[in-house]
Amino acid sequence: MNPESTLHAGNRLSDMFTRWMLTAVAVWASTMIHGVYYDDGISLLVAAMILGILNTLVKPILVMVALPLVLMTLGFMMFVINAILLILTSKLVPGFHVEGFWPALGASLIISVVSLILGGNRRGSRHRTRNPPTKPTYSEPVRTRTPPPGKGPIIDV
Repeated sequence: MNPESTLHAGNRLSDMFTRWMLTAVAVWASTMIHGVYYDDGISLLVAAMILGILNTLVKPILVMVALPLVLMTLGFMMFVINAILLILTSKLVPGFHVEGFWPALGASLIISVVSLILGGNRRGSRHRTRNPPTKPTYSEPVRTRTPPPGKGPIIDV
């Protein structure tokens, strides 16, 4: 196995873990909304993982279906889509509870803001290109002697 591919796989795994923890913090922050709560820390982590999976797999489909509404509402429909995904997450995770649409809408707003704040620093690092390993290059030898007077380079003014 190529050591560089192992390094990139490790970076991807680290990025995925970081995104999961950022989502968990955002979901935890959303529990300040009345009607959104969790039973224990494990259910919070599982809810963050399921929400991340749903955001990756289901959200693009919902956005494409609701694209005219997203455009007409200038993007505010995205909060409704996020609320739907949050309700779906509460149905899939036994210890995570969302008691209706309005708490889900408020929680989706908080999750979006917290994710924007916490994940804002990560965007630059994700799009930065990696520098390839440096290879030794040939360089001109350094001249240590100066030419005799009158034999140097000609400078035309």
